[in-house]
Amino acid sequence: MSAFIVAIAGPSGSGKSLFAQTLREEVSRDAPDVGLVHIREDSYYRDQTDLSLAEREKVNYDHPKAIEQDLLAEHLNRLRAGEAVQAPVYDYAVHTRSDETERLEPAPLIIVEGILLLTNAALREAFDVCFFMDTPLDICLLRRIDRDVRERGRTLESVLRQYEDSVRPMYHEFIAPSARHADMLITRGGRNRVALEIVRGHLLALQMGVARR
Repeated sequence: MSAFIVAIAGPSGSGKSLFAQTLREEVSRDAPDVGLVHIREDSYYRDQTDLSLAEREKVNYDHPKAIEQDLLAEHLNRLRAGEAVQAPVYDYAVHTRSDETERLEPAPLIIVEGILLLTNAALREAFDVCFFMDTPLDICLLRRIDRDVRERGRTLESVLRQYEDSVRPMYHEFIAPSARHADMLITRGGRNRVALEIVRGHLLALQMGVARR
């Protein structure tokens, strides 16, 4: 079984997760007999058990080196070849990987989301189509504050400090330039209904084609 692999990239807070989750739900609803896997690049943040918690908190998580991109590329290629993989599980509370892993089974359609997906040549080679969420940075910041404070127990001060020290600079250095590798730019975030319909229809057609191989 050969998979069709979709990348959804863009800055933190741009609507990637909402867009990917909506696609997953709607494609699964309309083609329930065809399998789908949803992978988050965040799961591949490097193991940091050799560092203290204080040291982990100082890591630049928006730099490509923070993510084990080669392992993600390897897993995508193995899934495409029909092999199951044991994906890492990241624990945001302690800033390192959990001892647990998640078994991912091969499927006809694989959706991958993450901020740095298009910065890595090996990953780009693994993708069949790439989308980039083109959302203004001020909106991204507001969404990031809401998510990190509400879901990850962060303080407003720490979120703003990280944004100024690493998130914004890394966006301009790595993430924004990577948009040139996208096949389509998606504006207005994860609730862009027109973009969802276009992408969903395209993926359904491709997914059904892959399923018939």
